[in-house]
Amino acid sequence: MSDTSTPEAPTALPPVKRRNAELVLIVVAVVITMLGIAIAGLNLSGRVPAATWTVGLTFGALAVAAHAAMRFVAPYADPLILPCALFLNGIGVAMIWRLNAVESENIESAGVGMQLVWTALGLIFCFLIIVFLKDPRVLQRYTYISALVALVLLALPALPVIGHEVYGARLWIKIGPVQFQPSEFAKIALVIFLASYLMSKRQVLQIVGKPIKVGRFTLIELPRARDLAPILVGWLIAIGMLVVLRDLGTSLLLFGTFLAMLYVATQRSSWVTLGLVLFGGGATIAYFLFWHVRARVNIWINAFDQEVYEAVGGSQQLVQGIVGMAYGGLFGTGLGAGRPTDIFAADSDFILASIGEELGVTGLLAVLMVLFVLVERGMRVALASTGTFNKLLASGIAFVLVYQTFIVLGGVSRVIPLTGSTTPFMSAGGTALLTSWIMMGILLRISDNARRPAPQAIQDEGATQVIRR
Repeated sequence: MSDTSTPEAPTALPPVKRRNAELVLIVVAVVITMLGIAIAGLNLSGRVPAATWTVGLTFGALAVAAHAAMRFVAPYADPLILPCALFLNGIGVAMIWRLNAVESENIESAGVGMQLVWTALGLIFCFLIIVFLKDPRVLQRYTYISALVALVLLALPALPVIGHEVYGARLWIKIGPVQFQPSEFAKIALVIFLASYLMSKRQVLQIVGKPIKVGRFTLIELPRARDLAPILVGWLIAIGMLVVLRDLGTSLLLFGTFLAMLYVATQRSSWVTLGLVLFGGGATIAYFLFWHVRARVNIWINAFDQEVYEAVGGSQQLVQGIVGMAYGGLFGTGLGAGRPTDIFAADSDFILASIGEELGVTGLLAVLMVLFVLVERGMRVALASTGTFNKLLASGIAFVLVYQTFIVLGGVSRVIPLTGSTTPFMSAGGTALLTSWIMMGILLRISDNARRPAPQAIQDEGATQVIRR
């Protein structure tokens, strides 16, 4: 008797959540943080400090709470994003504690409490975004509002009353006891604006103008003159920040992110070439017109000249950072065994130099690898996302992270002029840490939406179509 029953339609395999893998990686990140504090304490005082448990377990509690929240609010999100961010945050906490311990009379009273407070606030903002921003595409409704917000935030430090200049750069606003850097929040608003604007205008921006040829060979296909407004506005903002606010780091970061997102949207390298030429030309003109630009370049090129080294605001900080990293060698002096506290701003602008001295090239490369894994996961989220806006938004966040890392590392290693920027998740200070976690919240929400399974009815319909074929 033959079996005439119809075969059951195959059921699509459910996406794997991978939250257990995330938990294991988070535990590893917390253990590394606690080991870092313990080793630094042993090298500084010969005993394991109490901060190993107070600071380490507090950070661990925040990390586990974040993981528990992920199981409920974003169970399908990429399992590597949160552990990588927490690892970097933890290394920053351990390094800041180590630097503060040297300056404290009693090692047990060395403080890193505010960095933990900012970490907690950052995680709260991260999960508020995940919970309330169900679909990031709603942000594209606010194209020009986000542009206006970005411009206002960038301009605030230039105001005479609340604008506050620190070490020659006008980056901060100060209202009573509250002081923060608005350009950190401006980069998020700018990425949202660019993602929305480029999504709606990318077909227009892809149109080619007159090509420039040499014989039969085309050197470059320039855009049409009528389509140059976006790149000219971006160029004016970047050069304005360089000249008025004396902020080379944010100028490079915003314009570099703008060019990268423009290329992703249009697939035209001519936009990138034109942007680089405009920025290079503008920076060259600024060099000849403004003394502070010449001073920054002089410190970069002639860092080891005795006169430049001994000058007020000279190259002493840069040279000390380079010498410290060279002294660290391949494996470093060990946490607590070096002298990174001799460097000004060792816990903020020069935290990568501090890590290079005490953990060596090996430790510094390990930190950079985790940073680049985080960038890679951001680009993977962009590829997996549906909708042009989500793709541009996720890739824009990834570009911000990688450009910011390059600007900091390039500055302390003398590849580019020193900019005074902060390393994502690691540098001391609240504004940069808050914005880093806000960007992670957006990225985790996009990732969860991209990996989340379709409704069962849609899955069954798709399976039935496969059987009929």
